[in-house]
Amino acid sequence: MKSLKKSVLVLAISSLSFAANAELKPLGDTHMGNITGQAGVTIELETQVNIGEFVYTDEGSLSVKDIFIGGANRTDMFAEFTDPTIRNFLFADTSDLIDNIKIEIDIADDGDALINVFPLVAAPIDFAVRTGEWSLQGHTDSTLLANNFAMDGIVTELKIRIDTATDKMNVQTLFAIDDLDVDIPFLALGIRDLHMTGADFDPNNPIITKLGAKVNMDIYNGTRANGGSALAIDLNTFEADMTIGQVLVGGTSIGSVALDNLSVQNTAMRIYGH
Repeated sequence: MKSLKKSVLVLAISSLSFAANAELKPLGDTHMGNITGQAGVTIELETQVNIGEFVYTDEGSLSVKDIFIGGANRTDMFAEFTDPTIRNFLFADTSDLIDNIKIEIDIADDGDALINVFPLVAAPIDFAVRTGEWSLQGHTDSTLLANNFAMDGIVTELKIRIDTATDKMNVQTLFAIDDLDVDIPFLALGIRDLHMTGADFDPNNPIITKLGAKVNMDIYNGTRANGGSALAIDLNTFEADMTIGQVLVGGTSIGSVALDNLSVQNTAMRIYGH
């Protein structure tokens, strides 16, 4: 787990108070005995996941190889933060583990399940996702869809509520991508240096609480067009700023792309077998 030595610096940098926590102290047996009947459970977590190959099979197969999910292990993310003290506070203590995670689980009086994921200390939760080849495989042919996927970013908030009145799971999160690269060989396309932040984030006046893109979605058992059951995903809100440093076509850059105040709302998707 990340050291709590940064807690002193939290008090000095008020703009970083999104995850300020009281000092954590170990509980003795006597105190543990008094926990019964009190609300909620807190879990501290660090993890890393490696998968050699993921295969989804229908008649043919979709294969994703060499999957890595862990910490970004980078101290140079989000160069918009130029103040050395703030940079050291936010990004200096990193590793190849997804860590600095506190998960709070509560059951409300109405039966709703509340799951909140926050940084254990005020520095954001950094993550990295890497994969090798994505390919379609049939009995006689195959196609390389994508390769060299790499994404580094941070999460500052994740809230999940399972509502007993509506039977819906609501997910709200704030996350940002410092860098995303991917090759898409069957289209002769490449993406380099995709960067995504919150729609209100100002790179000339960076504030950590505004760094993350905002997502709000509901997931539940819904109804498809013919009246049958389906996995329903309603994207209520997605708000972000996004830039792509280079778009490659046939291995040559054709320029860059910028999307300012991207907003996607009231989007509904239904997923079911056929």
